[in-house]
Amino acid sequence: MKKDPNVNQLAERVKSLIGGLRNIDPTILASRTGTMYTTNGDGKGKFEFSFWGKPVSLTYPDFNASYKESGESLPLPFWAMIAYYFVTSNGSPLAGKWVSFSELPDGRFYNQAFQGYTGRKISRAFLMSSQDFERAAQAIGGSRITFGDIAYKFKILPKVELSVVCWIGDEDFPTSYQVLFDASIVHHLPTDACAVLGSMLTGKLIKAKGESQ
Repeated sequence: MKKDPNVNQLAERVKSLIGGLRNIDPTILASRTGTMYTTNGDGKGKFEFSFWGKPVSLTYPDFNASYKESGESLPLPFWAMIAYYFVTSNGSPLAGKWVSFSELPDGRFYNQAFQGYTGRKISRAFLMSSQDFERAAQAIGGSRITFGDIAYKFKILPKVELSVVCWIGDEDFPTSYQVLFDASIVHHLPTDACAVLGSMLTGKLIKAKGESQ
């Protein structure tokens, strides 16, 4: 059976990203990404950090990513996200300010599509049940924040946070949802990776709703 060409393309892209990382001092990478690096003393080591709320380990200089507890390799899309993060992150702290996808570099041109597979998809899944949204957000590790009518933030990587905001509707306006990003995201991931993260978060929320019913 032939592999999906998109999978092959992503795997090649990850290999390319990793190739560039091998030329950077791992302690510098750890400082930029907010991860913890330990060395074996033989030019090899590992980065440890949390990804989607789970402890992961990233070897150096091979940059193989696995879950710390089970040792299982991360799925390719997750590994790719981590590779993009290590390549892009410059150490900037979280801004504590939320921005929309349209405010990211080139985000305005793809914002309509982004809202289609994030905010509007969440709205269809939860309809008027904000309580279901709250339960799902909590189930995947969300923390309640003050924004809109109901909002939860999610720490994806040490310096990457997203939030989902709900504005409860009335007889004139339907309930709506929107995925937002900490404004510092531009220092840690490219816009296309941000789009993928928004889609991943949407999928996790909807999956959590199904599992709670």
